[in-house]
Amino acid sequence: MADLNSHLPVASTSALEPPPERATFASLGVEPFLCKALQAMAIRKPTAVQAACIPAILKGADCIGSAQTGSGKTIAFALPILQALAKDPYGFFGIVLTPTRELAFQISEQFRVLGAAVNLHSAVIVGGMDMMHQAIELKKRPHVLIATPGRLVDLIKSNQGEWNLGRVKFLVLDEADRLLTPTFAPELSFIIDQLPASRQTLLFTATLTEPVLALQNKPQTPGKPKVFTHVSREVITTPAGLTQRYVFIPSQVREVYLTYLLQHLCDLTGAQPLHAASPKVSVPASSKRTTRAVSEEAPPVLPQTILFVPRCGTAALLHSLFSQLPNPIPCTSLHSHLSQAERLRSLQTFRKQAVPLLIATDVGSRGLDIPEVAVVINWEVPRVSEDYIHRVGRTARAGRKGTAITFVTEGDVDLVKALEDRIGTQLEELELPEEPVLEQLNAVTMAKRMAHMELHSEGFGERQRKNKEKAQNGGGGGKTRGGESGGDSKGKHNNNKTANAAGKGGAVGKGGEKKKKDKKVRGSAAAA
Repeated sequence: MADLNSHLPVASTSALEPPPERATFASLGVEPFLCKALQAMAIRKPTAVQAACIPAILKGADCIGSAQTGSGKTIAFALPILQALAKDPYGFFGIVLTPTRELAFQISEQFRVLGAAVNLHSAVIVGGMDMMHQAIELKKRPHVLIATPGRLVDLIKSNQGEWNLGRVKFLVLDEADRLLTPTFAPELSFIIDQLPASRQTLLFTATLTEPVLALQNKPQTPGKPKVFTHVSREVITTPAGLTQRYVFIPSQVREVYLTYLLQHLCDLTGAQPLHAASPKVSVPASSKRTTRAVSEEAPPVLPQTILFVPRCGTAALLHSLFSQLPNPIPCTSLHSHLSQAERLRSLQTFRKQAVPLLIATDVGSRGLDIPEVAVVINWEVPRVSEDYIHRVGRTARAGRKGTAITFVTEGDVDLVKALEDRIGTQLEELELPEEPVLEQLNAVTMAKRMAHMELHSEGFGERQRKNKEKAQNGGGGGKTRGGESGGDSKGKHNNNKTANAAGKGGAVGKGGEKKKKDKKVRGSAAAA
């Protein structure tokens, strides 16, 4: 079996410093045609990860690149691949693996723009799309494949010997910390077994987990160049321009506090409103969603905001709830229970700023390039600090300012303290006025009941439940992979075991003072 670890030897060089002030892409060895493409994209100076990794990759070294979300990791591996392709163009030149479909399409777009000068032919191979069409596309032998592991494995296994991956020059694992988990281990090992030992292997991630670093701790293959490792000093920090706050809430009325927060978000954060959104542009979570009467009252004006929730059901419920309010909040949602077409449409709608609010599971927090997000809201405290860092990294990008707000209940104090220790920052409290918040209790409770009824009538999640039952009963036909479902899978942090498999192939200390609020609303909020 082709061994991933054999391409990432223990001996390595590393870079920790930012690029020299006068560094240019040309000085890194990037060819003029690519420099011209970068200029057309208004990209003039390399970031730290680009300046560190591009020269090493151009020299033929394997690479581990770690830097914050939004630091340009895609360009760091795309430029060397395209430059090598220009010298020796042939099909199946490079494979980029990513854990989510949305990230695959985003990477494909950057390859398309940068590779126009060399007539790049790329293909996106992900679940949720027509498999027959993808099989036909692979017969054309595109230069670069951008794929989720599960669907690529399916197509390799169904291939009738019409093509193979024996000449692939580059293998890229983007968001490598997610790919090196139990969710993807079988597929990753199978794919690696199809590739030549002579390929270059490039790993890029915003979080250096133990499984990623463990890939260096293998004997170096004779004759192989040393792996190059770039570790950003900012890899476990939050953006410099980010204001981080928390709202201490009674757990029974979380939706009520969220509704008030969204209605007054610009005033509470100082963020600029997106525009005076019209309720006509609110995008449904499902194409089956019914059309409702439009409120005569102007909808709330919000800044560009992402609300992160832990489960698909929560995302769908909140989307429906906001549309059921007397004064609806324009929004769209992104989660794995939507079809691929719905997910792409929802993401594009938010990117185009047609709606100000995106309700997303963690599928939206990894690697996606959504510019100018002003506010990130966490429905609950993430149990893993890296998840928090990835989420809040959606805002305060490229030197801009942004705000992250996290809902905290009485049971979250230890989680918040651990988070603050990890990021080296204390969250500031954002107090919401209790009486005005609770004035909306009846309206939000009614909207929540109507949202539950709507999801029930639509049979929300029924297909997923049936697939799970089939898998548990040994049918196998309903099995879904983490990369194909959008990355909402569990157990993703049990990483050490998976790396081996893939290698073969203080702020909330006031909790006691706040509990009186919980008691005050407990009785009236029971129905909420």
